[in-house]
Amino acid sequence: MTSYEIKVKTGDRLGAGTDANVEIVLLGSCGKKTKSANLDCWYRNDFERGKTDVFTIKDKTDIPEINEIKLRRDKAGMFSDWFVEKIEVTNQRSGKTSVFPILRWIRPDVDFYVGRYDVSLPQFDPRPQQRSAELDEKRKLYEYEEKAPGLPMQVKNVPEDENFSFSHKFDLHRRISSVVVSRRLDIIFGDGSWETLDDLTGVYSKTFGEPKDLKDWECDVNFGWQRLNSVNPNLIRLCTHIPDKFGVTEEMIKPFLDGLTLSQAISDKRLFIIDLEILDGISLVDGYVCPTPIALFFVNCKNQLLPVAIQLFQQKGCDNPVFLPSDPPYTWLMAKMWYNVGDSNYHQAVTHLGFTHLLMEGVCVAANRCLSPSHPMFKLLAPHFLYIIPINAFARTILLAEGRWIETAMVLGIKGTVELGAKGISSWRMDVEGTYPEFLKERGIYCKDGKILPQFYQRDDSLDLYDAIRNYVTKYVHLYYDTLDKINNDPEIQNFGRELSMPKSEGGCGILGVPFKDGKFNSSEDLILVFTFVIYTCSVVHAAINFPQYDSYGFPPNYPTKIKGSPPKDKKPLQEKEVVRALLDRASSLHTMVVMTVLSERSTNALGDFEVNYIYDPPAVAIVEEFKKDLKNISVKIHKRNEKLERGYEYLLPEEVPNSISI
Repeated sequence: MTSYEIKVKTGDRLGAGTDANVEIVLLGSCGKKTKSANLDCWYRNDFERGKTDVFTIKDKTDIPEINEIKLRRDKAGMFSDWFVEKIEVTNQRSGKTSVFPILRWIRPDVDFYVGRYDVSLPQFDPRPQQRSAELDEKRKLYEYEEKAPGLPMQVKNVPEDENFSFSHKFDLHRRISSVVVSRRLDIIFGDGSWETLDDLTGVYSKTFGEPKDLKDWECDVNFGWQRLNSVNPNLIRLCTHIPDKFGVTEEMIKPFLDGLTLSQAISDKRLFIIDLEILDGISLVDGYVCPTPIALFFVNCKNQLLPVAIQLFQQKGCDNPVFLPSDPPYTWLMAKMWYNVGDSNYHQAVTHLGFTHLLMEGVCVAANRCLSPSHPMFKLLAPHFLYIIPINAFARTILLAEGRWIETAMVLGIKGTVELGAKGISSWRMDVEGTYPEFLKERGIYCKDGKILPQFYQRDDSLDLYDAIRNYVTKYVHLYYDTLDKINNDPEIQNFGRELSMPKSEGGCGILGVPFKDGKFNSSEDLILVFTFVIYTCSVVHAAINFPQYDSYGFPPNYPTKIKGSPPKDKKPLQEKEVVRALLDRASSLHTMVVMTVLSERSTNALGDFEVNYIYDPPAVAIVEEFKKDLKNISVKIHKRNEKLERGYEYLLPEEVPNSISI
């Protein structure tokens, strides 16, 4: 008789444990298999959620290395559902261990087969009928829905399997309420309006830590830093000419160009522009104004990016002046605050909500519909989809619902946020905006030697991380697609590309710029671009635009989402009291601070440190380990750079970047 040790790990999610009777058959080469064995220890409660149970079975058949197992359970007991994470089988005579990642709910009274490492392209799967049936079931669970006109496709109904194991950890409403109650913030903040700026800054010593932008929030250096290293670094582009609609003249900005002429500043690639024309015509909360600004920036001799001109609306005119750093101090400060109202609303609606949360939910749905859990590319992506569907569902009820933060704190409100998100996503392309080097080149700011925008640390770290992720994906893709035939003959990967690129009106995601030409993926490079985009967006892009939120929004005048009154129409001197009068009241400020505190917290593991391990195939595991080493090297590089800086950039340290969009 040969003894086999069997370790069964039940998954850690709601309802994962089972009281059912479980049987297992071990299979080897040349048709060898054991008799069906019952997995049960009479003196303990087996298969509890998150637990590992060890069994020993004996059989006359000696299979030195197990290639496949067959599982079966019945409906016995009050709780018979069972989610299995993995099973390890060791032949105690040969000493060889085989790992079988399951990561599935085991259906009752059905034989379920799983191979060692559970990874295969569909054309090589020895159980095609089981695989096909499993995908058919997933397509019923993951259906597309366009929840508002023009927004990316999302899941119609949140599948039960996507719900959080620890829902309280991700319950934004509970976390927000907990922050307020535990710190007695409502009492400290009180009611009414702010009286002075010092009145506002005084609350931080009693409540929150100071946001990093608080210290220098009024200065131009900080305003320039925001364009590069804060929550919305994706708008700036190289200025090659002054648009006709922008009322800037060379005489106006000459004092701010370090002695250069306008044409010299342009030819030296030291002049940059941001145009938020996209905000024009978007719905607003009644009684409030949102600028549609244009701003010009210059890199000075200290390599600092500084604002040199701001026009708050699109068409130049006598009641729409170009504000300059030489204007009265509070007038210039108010112009920068109004500019940031437009910038912050674009950030939340387009950069954050549209380009990460919603866009990636549609990709997640497509992957679940088209790729078997046994597909190597599903295993590559799965850690980066963790929690995205339920966190988006939570956000709809907590942030986007009527009367919630978006409605009360942002000048666009819910209607305008949806309109702007749809407008922004309508021109988004995977091969441009979704491919970071191409996106930078399109804006004229691609640079790896620091000669263009030398303090653009977000770009520098993003490029390093993009290269590391692309290198990781390249090795992984070539491991499983070492010939073009394997891509051509893989129906699942081709269906995935088809659904990503298919128009929404025809039942697809409708994503532009997918490298899916003539109805198929034509090369490994096509796959590398797509899968790099997915991992990079779910991890790096979201981290860069989400986790600086408290440092930016936490002090409301620094990066206001809505302010009272109207933008200045002339350059008459303003006073501090007029700046304070424009701020939202104490309760609204508190709400924004609390929301941004919660949204800036990390809830999941860092990039490469997966909460759930999907990859067990040894060559693929080796690729993952190489990826982790690359990330470690990037971390060392960032730390060394930051040691030399007065203000370092830390948001994209690999150990600070989560795998997925989980907040």
